[in-house]
Amino acid sequence: MYKLFPKIIAFFLLLLAVGFVQPKDQESENGGLFLPEGFEAIVVVDSLPGRARHLAVNDNGDIYVKARRADAGTSVTALRDTNGDGRADIIEAFGGNARERNYGTAARIYNGYLYFSSELVVYRYKLTPGKLVPEGEAEIILTDDHAHGISEHIAKPLAFDDKGNMYVPFGAHSNGCQVDNRTPGSPGMDPCPLLEDHGGIWRFDANKVGQTQKDGYRFATGLRSVVGMEWNFASNNLYAVHHGRDDLLRLWPQLFSPWQSALLPSEEFFLIKDGTDGGWPYCYYDQMQGKKVLNPEYGGDGSKVGRCDDCAEPLIGFPGHWAPNDLHFYQGNQFPARYKNGAFIAFHGSTNRGPYPQSSYFIGFVPFKNGKPSGEYEVFADGFAGKEIIPSPNDADHRPMGIAMGPDGSLYFAETEKGKIWKVTYRGQKRKLPKSALAKMEQRKSMAHIRTPDVEKDNLDKGKPVAAANVYRIYCAGCHQRDGQGDSQRFPPLNSSEWVTGDKTRLIELVLNGLEGPIEVKGQTYNGVMPQHSFLNDEQVAEVLTFVRTNFGNEADAVSKKEVQGVRNKLN
Repeated sequence: MYKLFPKIIAFFLLLLAVGFVQPKDQESENGGLFLPEGFEAIVVVDSLPGRARHLAVNDNGDIYVKARRADAGTSVTALRDTNGDGRADIIEAFGGNARERNYGTAARIYNGYLYFSSELVVYRYKLTPGKLVPEGEAEIILTDDHAHGISEHIAKPLAFDDKGNMYVPFGAHSNGCQVDNRTPGSPGMDPCPLLEDHGGIWRFDANKVGQTQKDGYRFATGLRSVVGMEWNFASNNLYAVHHGRDDLLRLWPQLFSPWQSALLPSEEFFLIKDGTDGGWPYCYYDQMQGKKVLNPEYGGDGSKVGRCDDCAEPLIGFPGHWAPNDLHFYQGNQFPARYKNGAFIAFHGSTNRGPYPQSSYFIGFVPFKNGKPSGEYEVFADGFAGKEIIPSPNDADHRPMGIAMGPDGSLYFAETEKGKIWKVTYRGQKRKLPKSALAKMEQRKSMAHIRTPDVEKDNLDKGKPVAAANVYRIYCAGCHQRDGQGDSQRFPPLNSSEWVTGDKTRLIELVLNGLEGPIEVKGQTYNGVMPQHSFLNDEQVAEVLTFVRTNFGNEADAVSKKEVQGVRNKLN
């Protein structure tokens, strides 16, 4: 036994060297984050009542955090450090005219104004010198006046150029522009009518009050959902990271395996020029093949290119479902020179990679030269999730969301689950980062939450009974998760839910008809779309509903085939 001690110690030191294990004191100092050698992190605030989306830092160091959930008057949380220790001593909430449900997103400072967005409105306040909370009234710069109201992909990040323009995406309230949204086998509408006023980026006058989308100019199209977007002043261009589509397995099981659906399609990093067409809904980027291919709704089979030759190619194609939710080009001078003008990206983390572990949950970095990536992506900050294997997004302690730079060149990171904020500074040799520092972070790419999963070994359902056979795995688990816990913002939990354990007729109708728009579950609002599942037969509906009513801590009675048949007949 004692002869094993030296080998155990040597093994631990090896793990320490490559960054798989972090000493307790370093973990405490860095707020749980793994960073390259020479960087340090402190926790500005451990949690916020409204949690956090994007954030902005003023010239005096005051921090403005866009709340993830807010009532009227609490849309922004302002933080001030009064004693110089980097931690927030004063916390005040202000702004916003109505309740917000998870997708208010932007916080940016431009020309002395704080701009921020709810799901449907872009506001701004004139910042008052010396005051943490602006003293004047809010101005409404833009209102999303579409009749659909809050819907899929409603987030409105903001970017500003040097000519007084504001850029705002209008996400497509659809997955693939199908005739029947998110319905297996349904073809895509061609041409897709949603592209007329959705699925793109619009340019507006940053100083004009009272605008609607009709006052803007469509700058780019073919972009289903953009949450991370930024103007790069070094190259004087707009860049965006695009959320690819979902549900390749659920909608087209005859064409895609669970493994393919977990990895595809790519999350694309675009240089956005006037007229850029990212290809959605007709095409998606396959990072493993290195090319754009046709979506199955438009005749694709995973390899056909067709019209996709005419679409914009990404600068980088990241793995599927990584959820790139903020983008920041570093303009500071505190970090080593290699980071100057490079892109930091907040990967919020996947929600629908089952039966494989969820992936990303880190801050990445892409070095830039002459306006283009000059190397592969790097892991800059990791450890947010608190664990390597993440079966469900609810298993992650934190999910990175926002990035901003302070006046001294430090970077601030925000996360959505608790509203924790970190300040990252560089204390090492300024001119050059040691190669060993980058090597340690490179090793983290081999961990389960970042690497490409093995088809067999990483399948979390291998050798285990699948909930309600293939019905739950294929049609339910991608949203409600393998454990029935949902994802905390789009997809509600199934445990102890009044929708699940209550009125069976209402539940059956929900499955057959689907639901669009916000839904209240256990006092919390969720914004995800529940697609109709009328294509399932009565036995399948009864089976899966009985499963969810008798699992995940639920103890309700079963749903019979006859009950499903009766409700279906009434609906027809």
